[in-house]
Amino acid sequence: MTTQIAQPRAQFGPSEGNGPVDPANSAARPAIVLVHGGFVDGSGWQGVYEQLRRDGYTVRVVQNPTTSLDDDVAVTRRVIASLEGPVVLVGHSYGGAVITEAGNDPKVTALVYIAAFAPDTGESVATLIKDPPPGAPVPPILPPQDGFLLLDRAKFAASFAADVDAGTAAFMAESQVPWGLDALNGAVSQAAWRSKPSWYLVATDDRMIPPPAQRLMATRAGAAVSEAAGSHAIYVSDPTAVARLIATAATRLAAK
Repeated sequence: MTTQIAQPRAQFGPSEGNGPVDPANSAARPAIVLVHGGFVDGSGWQGVYEQLRRDGYTVRVVQNPTTSLDDDVAVTRRVIASLEGPVVLVGHSYGGAVITEAGNDPKVTALVYIAAFAPDTGESVATLIKDPPPGAPVPPILPPQDGFLLLDRAKFAASFAADVDAGTAAFMAESQVPWGLDALNGAVSQAAWRSKPSWYLVATDDRMIPPPAQRLMATRAGAAVSEAAGSHAIYVSDPTAVARLIATAATRLAAK
């Protein structure tokens, strides 16, 4: 992960992420749109989806193809267009790059990054990972085939989903969605976090995106930062922590 990250911006809000959902504001609540990252599909959001639905939110899960950044942004924008009113856009991993671009849609009022890449204008995920610091864990990405990437199945659990139950982690490894090189290399044309408030959940046991790199990106974006013990798949292993931060973002905005 490159350490050449610009100076942080002022935060839009406080750094804690544990605020409760206020039923009195339910009518003003934004819809929530969840965007998955590379190597997986939207089904991993099920626990987060179910908790947010129980809390009264309208939730949509994007099934982005992870073929290119342009394609994934287009799919995400179609989901946003299908909703009435304001939207909180949530991205995990590479999904952070998708929401950074798609978040420029005028319906999007906030961005939530879950152990995610938060590129600046002109940056791609490839830009952000090109210079990993010494000693940082190296994701077990196999050489590309036909323009797509996969993780080594034998190393998937340890790197991506170390705190997910063994059966689920094994299924995730075997059901990987190939991640396109055009997605990895797709550069953001305008970083939405420069004009919209953001929240960031750092997964402190992540072995795909080093936690120090997550903190740097979150600080640069001026995000309200929370941290939770968890692997890169924290959205699967701890949906309560993830849903809590999303609800905090939505509630803070609804209260304004």
